Amino acid sequence: MEDTLLLSTAYFPPVEYFSLILRHEFLIIEQEENYHKQTYRNRCRILTSLGTLDLSVPVLKASFHKVKTRDTEIDYSKRWQQIHLRAISSAYRSAPWFQFYFETFEKIISEGHRYLIDLNTCLLEALLEMIGIERRISYTESFVTNCQNDYRYALSPKKESDYQPKKYHQVFDQFGFIPNLSIIDLIFNTGPDAKSYL
Repeated sequence: MEDTLLLSTAYFPPVEYFSLILRHEFLIIEQEENYHKQTYRNRCRILTSLGTLDLSVPVLKASFHKVKTRDTEIDYSKRWQQIHLRAISSAYRSAPWFQFYFETFEKIISEGHRYLIDLNTCLLEALLEMIGIERRISYTESFVTNCQNDYRYALSPKKESDYQPKKYHQVFDQFGFIPNLSIIDLIFNTGPDAKSYL
C-alpha cells in the first residue's frame, strides 16, 4: 500500500489533488465514508474578474444525514449546470486553451448524472486524459481506516494549503498569482503543458 494514494471524490479538484496523483502509482477514491458538506467533494474554486469564486454542486438535503458518499444525489431543482457553465465560460473564454477543453466539460456537466460520485468520476477521467496521467481509478469497498498516503481530509477549501505549484500565467493576473485553484484554471491556461506544472 506504500505507493497507493487514498483521496476523496472531488468536483474539478484543486491542482494539488493532481500533483498527488502524479506522485503515486495507484489511486483509490473513498466512496464508503459518510458524505461531508462544504468540501471539494461538491465544489471547486475558479478565478474570475472579481477574484476567486466557489462553485458548488447542490446535493439533496437527504444526503446530509449519514448517507454514504457513493449514494449522495445531485439536486437538479437548482439550475446549477447553467450557472457553472456560464461562470466557467465567463472566467476562462479568453484563456489560450479554453476552446480545446470547454466542450468536454460542458458535455459531462450536462449529462444529468444522478449521483455526485458519477459526475466526479467522469470529470476525473477526462481531466487525467487531458493532462496525460495514466491511472486506473479504484474505489473503496468498505471504509478504509489505515492507508499510508491518506489525503481524504487533508485537502479542503476551508484549510490553507502549503502546496506551492510552479507559477503560470492566469487570465486575471491583476490579483497576482493565485495558487491551487481548480485544475481547470491550470488546464485552460497551460493546455498540454499542464503536467509539467504539477
